Amino acid sequence: MRRNAKLMAGAAGLILAVGATQLLPGLGLNAADHLDPPGRTDPSVDSTPDRAADIADLYAWHTDDRINLVLTFSGPQATDQPATYDPDVLYQIYISNAGDRASTEIPIRVRFGTGSMTDEFGVQVSNVPGVSGAIEGPVETNLTQDGVMVRAGLFDDPFFFDLQGFMETASTGDLSFSADRDFFAGLNLTAVVISIPRQRIENGDNLIDVWADTSRFGGQL
Repeated sequence: MRRNAKLMAGAAGLILAVGATQLLPGLGLNAADHLDPPGRTDPSVDSTPDRAADIADLYAWHTDDRINLVLTFSGPQATDQPATYDPDVLYQIYISNAGDRASTEIPIRVRFGTGSMTDEFGVQVSNVPGVSGAIEGPVETNLTQDGVMVRAGLFDDPFFFDLQGFMETASTGDLSFSADRDFFAGLNLTAVVISIPRQRIENGDNLIDVWADTSRFGGQL
């Protein structure tokens, strides 16, 4: 089971992905975001939705010295619901910086699990540039190692979208969006945040591509 998200932007400019998109010349378009595909992730369609493997959005942006990646999933959900940590799902964030925009130079892998001496969940993030070994530790905690910061946990869903306006626009053909309506306001999801020194990602003037997917061990639910 795989979900894909992709953005493309120059390393010298703002990098941002809202929604989950993949678009390469000649390769067509693959896209997924909250509750996509409905037949596998939308509880109104599927009575056993695979929420843990459902990518919501992938965000990426840079500051003067950092590149920040945020992969969100298992949402939206009510604020009284816990975060989702499934040991049988592999989350991967792919970074391409060598010029061939269909290749992957940096595949960052994220897994969840429980410790041998405790039932508390932890996160493992591996193959991060410039980090010796994996970054491991408890969820809901800022983990730092070799200049990289990782945090996995429950967050307010940052995506802004007027679902009512979208449905009305699709139904009537007239634009009906309102900047005052946010369907995701007050809803949560689970996310992994990774902040990496910028020089470890940049490669001259090459464009930087970032995308993500999920894979469930043992096949579909």
